[in-house]
Amino acid sequence: MSNDTTSTTPNILGTDPIGKLLLKYSLPAIVASLATSLYNIVDSIFIGRGVGPMAISGLAITFPLMNLVIGFCTLIAVGGATISSIFLGQKNIARATDVVNNVMILCVIHAIVFGGLTLLFLDPILYFFGATEETIPYAREFMRVILYATPISYIFIGLNNLMRATGYPTKAMISALLSVGVNVILAPIFIFVFDWGIAGAALATVCGQFVAFIWVLAHFLSKKSYVHFEPRDQYLSSGILKRIYAIGLSPFLMNCCACLVVVFLNKALLHSAGDMGNIAVGSYGIINRTTMFFVMIVFGVTQGMQPILGFNFGAAKWDRVKQTLHKGIWIGAIVTAIGCALTEAFPDLISSMFTTDENMIDIARHGFRIYFICYPVVGAQIVIQNYFQSIGKPKLSIFLSLTRQLLFLLPLLWILPEYFGVDGVWASMAGSDMLAFILAIITLVITTNHFNKKFINQPTNA
Repeated sequence: MSNDTTSTTPNILGTDPIGKLLLKYSLPAIVASLATSLYNIVDSIFIGRGVGPMAISGLAITFPLMNLVIGFCTLIAVGGATISSIFLGQKNIARATDVVNNVMILCVIHAIVFGGLTLLFLDPILYFFGATEETIPYAREFMRVILYATPISYIFIGLNNLMRATGYPTKAMISALLSVGVNVILAPIFIFVFDWGIAGAALATVCGQFVAFIWVLAHFLSKKSYVHFEPRDQYLSSGILKRIYAIGLSPFLMNCCACLVVVFLNKALLHSAGDMGNIAVGSYGIINRTTMFFVMIVFGVTQGMQPILGFNFGAAKWDRVKQTLHKGIWIGAIVTAIGCALTEAFPDLISSMFTTDENMIDIARHGFRIYFICYPVVGAQIVIQNYFQSIGKPKLSIFLSLTRQLLFLLPLLWILPEYFGVDGVWASMAGSDMLAFILAIITLVITTNHFNKKFINQPTNA
């Protein structure tokens, strides 16, 4: 561990007060997540106002594909970060170093295989995700640039997660800020000055990721880093690979499910809105960007919680695990409750930042008012789901993710839009969030009782 300027060890994760640790680890992650979310919003504003409403709709079509592409990266990044924290909690630095080596190699392999395959079948995939003749040129142009740069983005994301998990939360924040800062500076230049359209926005994204890629690579090449590349250590170790894939399977399936769900959402909107289908998809793009702003803050909290939970669970300090979880749940719920209040109060103001199209603003207004009714519980549900992932219980995390998106949302999407049209799409999203929250609470109570019995002889570690 390091405070990013001095050489200490990760042992403070098991000794320092939980509130202090959450602030130390979550605040940089929240800043990085906020910066990324703000970039997505600003980028969408540039595209909507610099290219047009159909470009916003085309960008919305790319969301599920982006989720799928990033899913193959988070499969490695999250699994690697979690087990490296657990190894550090067990004071096994050699194995934590092996994780870094394995994550690097896997990121390169995944980028070449899955990025290449996606490029090869790009148009059929986009049509499957809901593209029309009006929107596919924008979606295709954006994704081609992004896909060519997958090796850079995969290594950046994978190593950045490890940087945070091995004790450098501030440096991990800086890498995200570098990516976002370069992006936000270059996007308006490429779109408005060079007139490169939506491809310019994608190129700005790639440039930002390349700068951050250099930053994280330099960190792990430095012998001063607590955990760094060691050429003599293990590569493609079967034991580590199995654990990475087992734990990373949860966020991967989450991304796959999100991809599938957005396909159904896009098709439901195209069907329910009739001639306004493309505009309705664009409205969903606005709502999605707004939703992700608050979700990314909660993800920042869970990223900060992950090394604390992993270390203390690995060290069998159950009391500290519970403290971290309880504080995280309250923070997550407060964040999404604020999101609910703001979107209910100012839906038109938010929509008008992205577009001047009155039809798109009108449809988005209904979406905000309906979908965000149950939004306060979303933050708590996300924290609980990621808690299971952080303590090395991926099956429970996968279960909570799949039930929300498949068991709850898809049936509601099949039923409600038939009776309520586009409003039924928004209601389906709200209903699935509430049902998923209830299930998460039930699962948490049952597992907590089990762990209380398992760790009953453990002393309290405040």
